[in-house]
Amino acid sequence: MLKNIPPILGPDLLAILRAMGHGDEIAIVDANYPADGAGPVLVRLDGVSATDVLDAILTLMPLDDFVDEAAICMQVVGNASQREPVMDEFDAIITKHEPGMKLASLERFAFYERVAKGYAIVQSGERRLYGNILLKKGVIRPQG
Repeated sequence: MLKNIPPILGPDLLAILRAMGHGDEIAIVDANYPADGAGPVLVRLDGVSATDVLDAILTLMPLDDFVDEAAICMQVVGNASQREPVMDEFDAIITKHEPGMKLASLERFAFYERVAKGYAIVQSGERRLYGNILLKKGVIRPQG
């Protein structure tokens, strides 16, 4: 155990977050997501909600403020403007850690393609539909 690090972030995920560079992307996906064959390295957090994973990751990882969309969810099939409750929770968590940033969305198959090109995937135990989010890593600026 370490101080100030959420306990759901195990050594494999911590190593990934540390190794990622500015602009690299990590996806947090739900239990239904076809993650195993998607391409990037996969970390499983069965039994943990996607919102808890997002909150834990954003305690350590900054989002990219050089782009317009640093946090992107998957659009609801057939209704791109529909917001599922899990998306509202994602948005609230983003605002808590990165005030001023908002959740964007991407069409389902475009989301799959973008995740496949990412750095890593964290498969949560999230059972709510559309519990998927892609995060673009930002920079830690010098202090002082």
